Amino acid sequence: SDTHSLFHGKTFNEASLTTQRRGVYSFSSPNKLASCKGSHPLRSFSTSSSSSKVGFLGWYLAKLESNPIITKSVTTSLIFAAADFTSQMITSASSYDSIRTLRMAGYGLLLLGPSQHLWFNLLSKALPKRDMLTTFKKMFLGQAVFGPLVTTVFFSYNVALQGENAEEIAARLKRDLLPTLISGAMFWPTCDFVTYKFVPVHLQPLMNSSCSYIWTIYLTYMASLNKVSIE
Repeated sequence: SDTHSLFHGKTFNEASLTTQRRGVYSFSSPNKLASCKGSHPLRSFSTSSSSSKVGFLGWYLAKLESNPIITKSVTTSLIFAAADFTSQMITSASSYDSIRTLRMAGYGLLLLGPSQHLWFNLLSKALPKRDMLTTFKKMFLGQAVFGPLVTTVFFSYNVALQGENAEEIAARLKRDLLPTLISGAMFWPTCDFVTYKFVPVHLQPLMNSSCSYIWTIYLTYMASLNKVSIE
């Protein structure tokens, strides 16, 4: 065996060491090659996983987490503006009223957006369960408290910006508020049930605002009615 090793110019120990070095080099070379190309296997997997979340939805969810009130307020503002535009296209025979759309957008941005954030978070803390009884409690509170409150604020805000005084605002509320709430009682329960039962808290304002698109078409129409004549 010594003669055979010497014939090849290596001793047995040297040959074994060379074989081990080749094995180590062969095992480590793919990682070295990947490192040279900047595509480490774990890093590539992490990049591909994160890239699947890239897009508008991922961006929007990130904004909801980092700036919840602003994001919800801007979303509500855009939905109200779109709803008013649609309402005018359907019902208005005159030219498009951009000031009216700005009023609706301002209401969503400054009033309804922040109030929805506070309301849904308050309910989730006061009534954290999602069972049927708790869901119906939330629905009842929405119809009995939140709905009348935001509808009253909506009408008052809108007509005040049109120059109506306190007496005229009170007369309008007396005429329009109850019919609007009755219509809302037929529209909102289904939306509220889905929202409170199945939608995560941080997305509930978005769900509510999405339902509001159809409802707001009706609301903006009601708000655009002629003011009440006071005798």
